Amino acid sequence: MPDLDSGHIFLTTMAPILPGAPEDNPHSSHEQRVRMALARLPTANQSPATETGPYNSPFTRNMRNHLARMFVLNDVVYNGRVGQNALKAQIEGDKPFVPQKVDRLNAPYLIFCADVDAITEDGDALPATLTKAQQKEVRSSYAHKLWETMREELIAIYSNCYGFENVKSADDFADYLERCHVETTMPFHDYYLELPRFNTLPLKGLLYGVLAPVLVGIVALLFWLFGMQALPILGWSSLKTWILAFLLGGVAAFLAVKFTLRNGEKPLAPAKYDDLPSVLKSLYIQQKFSEFFIENQGASAAELHEAFGRFVKDHRPADRHSKTQKPGVISSSDLKNVTS
Repeated sequence: MPDLDSGHIFLTTMAPILPGAPEDNPHSSHEQRVRMALARLPTANQSPATETGPYNSPFTRNMRNHLARMFVLNDVVYNGRVGQNALKAQIEGDKPFVPQKVDRLNAPYLIFCADVDAITEDGDALPATLTKAQQKEVRSSYAHKLWETMREELIAIYSNCYGFENVKSADDFADYLERCHVETTMPFHDYYLELPRFNTLPLKGLLYGVLAPVLVGIVALLFWLFGMQALPILGWSSLKTWILAFLLGGVAAFLAVKFTLRNGEKPLAPAKYDDLPSVLKSLYIQQKFSEFFIENQGASAAELHEAFGRFVKDHRPADRHSKTQKPGVISSSDLKNVTS
């Protein structure tokens, strides 16, 4: 699947890290400086160990991040020799004691992965599909938002990477991330309350399109093998008909596979409440309604009706942008974690 799925952009970027150390600090390599900058980034207050911390993740300063992660990829993992049939290796003269070529990275890379709402303006509805140009526009808008909300942290990290010395503005940063962009081929999404409508294939039509010319070719081949000189098909000889039919069958099979792969790349439609404001509002309402349920145990019908009216008035379930949980926190129990 491509970057876009379920109304989200699953962003992946790889920025090569400079070799050696900066001239102003020769005692610390660029790779180590990246690692130290990442270590200084506060994590989100989303666990019992971090929820009381004074600082929150800088990625919580905007309302588009569902998940964001940065790490250094020093090199690829060596998985051992490429396995093959021992008899075939012996015949081909492949000696197991001769080392095979090992894949290596040309530099350590800073990897940035993010799952973000595929929007260009906060509050927009999630799109079901976007062209490549529109996806690029979403990535650019997101990069601008990052630069506006966490510029200092980004400079501390990316100043140790190739090409970042020319980044001076939000536009420059958007262009830089675009150059580092790598298509995400298998995103993961788990917000669905109901399974989406999957992109199904017209299986019968595909089978008919492939099998029809193949069957004609088989019949023509049988006539040719058993001595008949011609078939009443386009006035051609059976041999020509056989060759043409199998060529058409091959073309039809190729187009069917290509169509199937393209169908598999189509993004799934977003669910009704997939955007970040809806997710945060759902978390808030879930917690507050649990408290409401406990507080109103044993209440009469009239008391329950009155209490529920106050609950709706106080917490405004239909309003995603107020009386909601802030991003990057584990609970709405503390008022500092709630937007007014």
